[in-house]
Amino acid sequence: MSSGTDAGGVTGTPDKDYNLIWYVEACLNNALRLDTYIADAEREKDTEVADLFRKAQADSRKGAELGKALLRSRLGGG
Repeated sequence: MSSGTDAGGVTGTPDKDYNLIWYVEACLNNALRLDTYIADAEREKDTEVADLFRKAQADSRKGAELGKALLRSRLGGG
């Protein structure tokens, strides 16, 4: 949370953990959205754009996995 005013007092989740949760969710949403964009590009037979979106989707998935691993270690899940 960028405002710096909560620090977990309202949400019960420290900002750094909340921000990490937000990051994972944003990466996963991006991967889902890119699936639609890939299909659109493929329908138009634009392989260059489809390939770009596939790479971006892979990066989003990687970000989500890295974030989830960090969350697990920080929140006591192994």
